[in-house]
Amino acid sequence: METFQVPTTQREQFVDVTAQVREAVAKSGATDGLVHVYSPHTTAGVTINENSDPDVPRDMLAWLRAAIPQEGPAHDRFRHGEGNADAHLKTSLMGAGQLVPLAGGQLALGRWQAIFLAEFDGPRTRTLHVTVLGPRIG
Repeated sequence: METFQVPTTQREQFVDVTAQVREAVAKSGATDGLVHVYSPHTTAGVTINENSDPDVPRDMLAWLRAAIPQEGPAHDRFRHGEGNADAHLKTSLMGAGQLVPLAGGQLALGRWQAIFLAEFDGPRTRTLHVTVLGPRIG
């Protein structure tokens, strides 16, 4: 397992971590199998989506903010007292991890796909774990 840190600069943001995941895969020496990217946090998850158009992550965050606001009438129903109940809900919707196929030593992502850390309670420094399951070279 490889672990790396991801600094975030806003309360809510998507950070493209595809390059760091590729580095972790290269270090593993694996050629084929599965790559699991996991966030051990309750207010930050992992998602895969388009990174070609920056409006896609912006639109996703805007929808999540509108659907699950940090403040306002919906917030008044939250019982969790730390002021970040919305972040916990958003993280559960995103999920704590993602599996990506590995083929020929490369992530088998689609043309427009990237792997994102989904931050919902920043800014913070987050940890991601990358586990590669498959045969190794040498």
